[in-house]
Amino acid sequence: MGIPAAALTVISLRPVLARLSSLLSARLYPRSFLKLLLLAFGAAALPLVIALVQTALEVDLLVQQSRQAVGQTAQAARASRQLLEQTVALERAARQYLVLGDAGLLADYDTLRSGFKATSSELSLLPLDEAQLTELNRTIDTEAALHERLPAMSGGKTTLARDYADLSELARGVQRISDALTDREMARLGQLAGEAEQRLWKQLLAMLLLGAGVFALAAALIARPVRELEAAVSRLGGGDFQAPVAVHGPADLERLGERLEWLRQELNALEAQKARFLRHVSHELKTPLTALREGAELLADGSVGSLSEGQRDIVAILQGKSRQLQGMIEGLLNAQRALDDLGRLQRQPLDLAEVLRQGVEAHALAAQARDLRFALECPSLLVSGDRAKLATVVDNLLSNAVKYSPAGGIIAVALQARGRQAWLEVRDQGPGVAPADRERIFDWFAQGGNRPLMAGVAGSGLGLAIARELAQAHGGRLELLAEGPPGAAFRLVLPLEP
Repeated sequence: MGIPAAALTVISLRPVLARLSSLLSARLYPRSFLKLLLLAFGAAALPLVIALVQTALEVDLLVQQSRQAVGQTAQAARASRQLLEQTVALERAARQYLVLGDAGLLADYDTLRSGFKATSSELSLLPLDEAQLTELNRTIDTEAALHERLPAMSGGKTTLARDYADLSELARGVQRISDALTDREMARLGQLAGEAEQRLWKQLLAMLLLGAGVFALAAALIARPVRELEAAVSRLGGGDFQAPVAVHGPADLERLGERLEWLRQELNALEAQKARFLRHVSHELKTPLTALREGAELLADGSVGSLSEGQRDIVAILQGKSRQLQGMIEGLLNAQRALDDLGRLQRQPLDLAEVLRQGVEAHALAAQARDLRFALECPSLLVSGDRAKLATVVDNLLSNAVKYSPAGGIIAVALQARGRQAWLEVRDQGPGVAPADRERIFDWFAQGGNRPLMAGVAGSGLGLAIARELAQAHGGRLELLAEGPPGAAFRLVLPLEP
């Protein structure tokens, strides 16, 4: 079957999309991480600066409106008081004219009237509502009508005197208009302040949301290259030299990523060189070793003639040492393979008790041959780890216990939870670890002074070293417990599955 055209289109577009993403990333990031930080802080602070500027503008506008309102109310109070005083003065001048009939008093009246008209005009320019303006106009019209009647004393002196008294009452009403204007302006100021407060809160909320969005974007831009660097360093530290290092961000961080990629390639080449070296050395050692073993076997089975007692002892030594050397070579290769796999753990939740029971079953025949018994205590405990690697650790601990236990002995195996950790302790009844060997028991190729009680070839000195490396790769540890009852006791500590 052929590949569908749509799939071919998607495949052909992948390089284009990758290139487009790279170009967008290069344009989006500044050339240095410092500039990125400064831009991020500036972008996050910009909404707050805008909010402060808007607050200052709102406060300034409110101050101006307050100043205008105070000025208008003060002007209204002064003008209304002055208008009342002028009205009272007009009433007094009119009464004097009505009593004395002196034409000169009319001139004084006209002078007072000019001030009255100026004050009333000033009041009419204030922001009065319709009812207040009607009241003011009524006062002005009443005074104008009385002024026309005054020279001829039309309507009688008593009526005019009473009408001027009514004019004074109207002027007092104008003063009440001033008080109402003050109350209205204060109410308007309160309303303006409330509206300004609401606007400021809305603007502040909008700026906070905008700032949070900008901060989140900036944090993502900053975190992305840092996460990529962290992941690259973690992979390199874990021994994974296969995945290329690619960092997208500021130019200086991309250069750092390029140096890490160079380091990865160098480490990868070094690992490959080391593996080739070990394979070459093991091959070069196995060839003469095989010849040595075959020669020793020929001597031992008498193929080249009978041997004396001393010669047989020498041949036995040659056979034992050749087998030991072969075991060390194989152990070295196994250790290298185990270390190569440390950075590629296949982690999964697993029951450590199940791994432990399988390990005990694997050593059941060897234990039965020497009349050994396992005292097993293993409740189910979930850990996160590589089943094969943890099985290697458990197998090493049980294998050592079987090899060093005396015939008929008991191997105590206890698994328990301590806080957020799983503790696995394996204790045998053998000769234990000599004090001189305790400090180097986990070293590579370390051989203890005590010999195994189980017949066979001595160990390579790599098992405990590999087991400790595997434990540490799982975030745990492997330790030799302090001296207590006869025998050696080891403890494997692993973090429990969250």
